[in-house]
Amino acid sequence: MGRSKRYRQGEASLDRGATYSLADAIGVLQSFPRAKFDEAVEMAFHVGVDPKKSDQMVRGTVALPNGTGKVQKIAVITRQEDKAKAALEAGASEAGHEELIQRISKGWLGFDVLIASPDVMRDLGRLGKILGPKGLMPSPKTGTVSDDVVGAVEEVKRGKIGFKMDRNANVHVPIGKISFAKESLMANAEVVVAALLRAKPAAAKGQYIRSATITSTMGPGVGIEVKEIVASVK
Repeated sequence: MGRSKRYRQGEASLDRGATYSLADAIGVLQSFPRAKFDEAVEMAFHVGVDPKKSDQMVRGTVALPNGTGKVQKIAVITRQEDKAKAALEAGASEAGHEELIQRISKGWLGFDVLIASPDVMRDLGRLGKILGPKGLMPSPKTGTVSDDVVGAVEEVKRGKIGFKMDRNANVHVPIGKISFAKESLMANAEVVVAALLRAKPAAAKGQYIRSATITSTMGPGVGIEVKEIVASVK
């Protein structure tokens, strides 16, 4: 598939071999021709671990101070009707138990985040092939398995997101929208880098963050100077 004219224009103004400070990379990204919609901005990292080894898994959560700019659709699965009702009042779009499980088993995925109480995790086992590949399976490590489902919903509404390394040792994390002020994107980016550093496995050897880029939905990636961003959050 050919690249769009907008993408080619942005790419033409970019030194593909260069890496930039975080502030400059965001500035370059925001200087590209804009799409007709408010593009999402994402950071991508390549980390120095072996994704085939279970003790080198990289995953975690981070609360973005300025949010992602996206309204997250949250579904909650719990056996307790009072908790389901409270979750809806807190901002969840769907909450329940067996009916929700049945809908998901038939392919319904009308949510961005799935939160579950611990007592239903056994019930969700049969949904692993549906939720797993989409990164939607609730996990205690991401705060999406909790007795306090209302608190978990509120955290997501405040900007808490999860991240997980893929099979190629890459980590992709949304940090906002292209319309955000530069300072807001920087603040979000810095807490993401700090969270990624905290998630470094004890078994990881050598350089941990090997490369970093920032990109918008329709734009080319802009390389970020790794040493600079790591130093800025330490």
